[in-house]
Amino acid sequence: MKNFRFFLFNVILLFPLVMFAQQTVKGKVTEATGNTALPGVDVIIKGTTKGAATDFDGNYTIENVKPGDVLVFSYLGFYSQEITFTNNTTINVSLVENTETLSEVVVIGYGTTTVKDATGSVTSVKAKDFNKGVIVSPDQMLTGKVAGVQITSGGGAPGSGSTIRIRGGASLTATNNPLFVIDGVPVDGTGISGLRNPLNTINPNDIESYTILKDASATAIYGSRASNGVIIITTKKGKGDGFKATYSSNFSVNENIETVDALSANQFRDYVNTYGTASDIALLGDANTNWQNEIFRTGYGTDHNISITGGDEKLNYRGSIGYTNQTGTLLTSMLERATYSLRVGTKLFDEHLKIDINTRISLINNTFADTGAIGNAIAFDPTKPVYDSASPYGGFFEWLQSNGNPIAVGAPKNPVALLKQRNNSSHSNRNIANIQFDYKMHFLPELRANLNLGYDRSKSNGDDIKYNSATASTLDLAQLGNISHYEQDKENLLMDFYLNYAKDLKSINSSVDFMAGYSYQNFKNQGFSEVDIQDAAITQMFDYYNELNLQSFFGRLKYTLDQKYLLTLTYRRDGSSRFSENNRWGNFPSAAFAWKIYEEDFLKNSKTVTNLKFRLSWGITGQQDVGSYYPAIATYLASTTTAQYQFGNDFLTTYRAEPFNSTLKWEETETYNVGLDFGLFNDVVNGSIDAYFRKTKDLLNFIPFPGGSSLSNAGLANIGKMENKGIELMLNVKPVKTEDLNLNLGFNFTYADTEITKLTTNDDPNYEGVEVGGFSGGVGNTIQRHTVGYAPYTFFVYQQVYDTNGKPLEGVYVDRNNDGVITSADKYRYKKPTADYTVGFTTDLNYKKWNFNMVWRGSFGNYVYNNVDSNLGFRQQLLNAAFPEVISNGVENVLESGFINGGTERYMSDYYVQEASFVKLDNVSVGYNFGNVFGEESNLSVIGSVQNVLTITDYEGLDPEVSGGIDYNIYPRPRIYMLGVNLNF
Repeated sequence: MKNFRFFLFNVILLFPLVMFAQQTVKGKVTEATGNTALPGVDVIIKGTTKGAATDFDGNYTIENVKPGDVLVFSYLGFYSQEITFTNNTTINVSLVENTETLSEVVVIGYGTTTVKDATGSVTSVKAKDFNKGVIVSPDQMLTGKVAGVQITSGGGAPGSGSTIRIRGGASLTATNNPLFVIDGVPVDGTGISGLRNPLNTINPNDIESYTILKDASATAIYGSRASNGVIIITTKKGKGDGFKATYSSNFSVNENIETVDALSANQFRDYVNTYGTASDIALLGDANTNWQNEIFRTGYGTDHNISITGGDEKLNYRGSIGYTNQTGTLLTSMLERATYSLRVGTKLFDEHLKIDINTRISLINNTFADTGAIGNAIAFDPTKPVYDSASPYGGFFEWLQSNGNPIAVGAPKNPVALLKQRNNSSHSNRNIANIQFDYKMHFLPELRANLNLGYDRSKSNGDDIKYNSATASTLDLAQLGNISHYEQDKENLLMDFYLNYAKDLKSINSSVDFMAGYSYQNFKNQGFSEVDIQDAAITQMFDYYNELNLQSFFGRLKYTLDQKYLLTLTYRRDGSSRFSENNRWGNFPSAAFAWKIYEEDFLKNSKTVTNLKFRLSWGITGQQDVGSYYPAIATYLASTTTAQYQFGNDFLTTYRAEPFNSTLKWEETETYNVGLDFGLFNDVVNGSIDAYFRKTKDLLNFIPFPGGSSLSNAGLANIGKMENKGIELMLNVKPVKTEDLNLNLGFNFTYADTEITKLTTNDDPNYEGVEVGGFSGGVGNTIQRHTVGYAPYTFFVYQQVYDTNGKPLEGVYVDRNNDGVITSADKYRYKKPTADYTVGFTTDLNYKKWNFNMVWRGSFGNYVYNNVDSNLGFRQQLLNAAFPEVISNGVENVLESGFINGGTERYMSDYYVQEASFVKLDNVSVGYNFGNVFGEESNLSVIGSVQNVLTITDYEGLDPEVSGGIDYNIYPRPRIYMLGVNLNF
């Protein structure tokens, strides 16, 4: 009892002292220049996980602080500040900006650099600058953000793929897609069966930054696949500042804002009554069906993500789970995705060894709508109903022969039936993982060894089932249905190892950074498909197994003199199993020089010029990705069961030699780049300007072969040259920066020009070029050509003649060679699908707790072949005497042009090549930050956005943004309304 009293006495005596020792600290964090409040600043008690974050007004409160504790104030883009707590319970802090973005770390090939030390053309886009709204595929975050990077979505289907071009692409037949590197793993750029876009397997919410490598100095370290640029994706990782969690969610509504201008039911009746025969008129029905309204709907989407991060000075982690569900505006189209990611980093042996483990898994279900329904919706008779109770084809109205079988030729199919009587679905999963060891030698700290082991595995399967469909040739076959199945297994294994030596040579005021390494990457692609499964007697299976091996030796030297003059030299030697042994290896060097002019004495103390850096680079990159795995190696294809050779009672499998060209070698691209980075008035105005010239030789070109010289009459050969040149400007301006109001403006401009300079081994002035650009309606014909002296895919057309009122005269074209007749010799090269100029403009306005953002984009000088009008805008499309049992609809162009007949010349008239320059308001968003409404360490914000807001164009078709320049059957890009919420706690 006596001891208890003594203990109680001491507790009562010491309690006030303890309470006095642990106190609550409050204060405000502002920016040193301008005294602007900084929200989201981390305030941590050093050596612990206890801390807080400033609210929108820069205020913070942190409890249980003892005298002697060190408070660490840290914020991205600013220098951290440490303050030792005494007894002052109010601590206001002013953070100094870290020379804006000059010290920002930028991820490059096999390492990092800073903005101020980069010698190549490198652009980094951070999470705060990503496009907002409903983002399913990572590439959508970059649209319109970077000069020299053009991203064109493939349409409005959920998760549709995009065409991505950096500086226009450097090849004709080989891929022009950039190389994607995800957390150090160069991923397979080819498609995954059952996926609209392989990038859909990456959850956009997990991405921290993009780094775009554009010139050869920056890309040459990736050698074999870098001719078209490199996009490095870095995902988010944990921080050593205690446990944090984030939940984000959004709901979206998608609706089409325009449809193709097909004739209405009344317009169609008037046309048939005016121009049709009695039998045509007799085929008119009583319905008033807008077929496009029947196949399109309002789509809905949801997206949910939760992530947790945490750690301390030696261990950090981040995990996330995401779920996305989107229905498309075209009936039956749908995407469902679940993603899981985990990233763990640790430091061992006094931080000499760093280990990063990264894995991400995605599970995706797709339902693919039959996009052929779009063309059929335009062409189907609007006086016919959707349903017919007497129809044996699922109760859908169809054009039938007298025997009940579908009319096979000349009759469109019921577009609603095409969608509802087909189930085309897939299931895919993908796992991208890597573990990276970075060891700083104990005996030589300047020397590091880095080992990166990566893995990219995808599996997919799908079924395509049609039932009671009039796409079958007979009623019996329609009732039997049609079933096909496929499966695919792709594997990508990576091993990168390099040594890096970095040393400051103070005696000569220099620094060196030398890296040398080896890379091994092996791709496997195997699978099979089965067709006609519904009938075992005719079922066929086709299987495949392909393998590609890439090996490389690489090195880089960076030398800096007096912190002003920077030299970077790289070399990579690549080997590809695509080529024969004699041509397997290619050599890809580069060199770059940079001069930090702002460090010179005459600018060092300038208050006007914050940054001024001159860059100059040269380099060679390679290309070997031509789609085929064995284009230069002899291979043999086994016959199917229907093509076996009978020998007695046995049926023997035969083998067919596949075409190949053993002389194939690397396509090489040589690039020169000159650039200037600048920053004015403490980076209130900053940006860069680049000019480049790029020439590609030994083009991997698909050309005709002389008879008997090969196993095919056409194939790949290294013939041709091409040149690209352009100018790129990036400009960022902060015209307003106060405590309550901040305005940031971003602008980018690109001029690009591409010209083919050689296509044959000998200069042949009579060679017309390579025919490309097939189109709907012109079976076997093409509308574009690769020709020396012109841009790739230049339109090759007849010159239309017009009357005095500007109406085209049917069948009348300019006799350009003056020989008195119109032949193919009168066609000429007219315009191109790629733009001369592209621009992007962003506005980011913050007022107190409000945020407003706009993204504009423009394209000028691009032309499109309007294949919708050419295929559905003439009388014979509606009323064709060759098909007297059918009448079909068309587009309003049939009323404008008055064209009657089809014919090759009409299809290939320059009348249908139309200017497609445009200005688009891609995105408008408004957000509000409620602050820490659920506690001091929480933050709640909401955002509303509209995508595809406005398009300004003179193009007569549905949408002027068409990849490749031929507009037909495109899935409309919808307008998307989104409401989202984000909660940090």
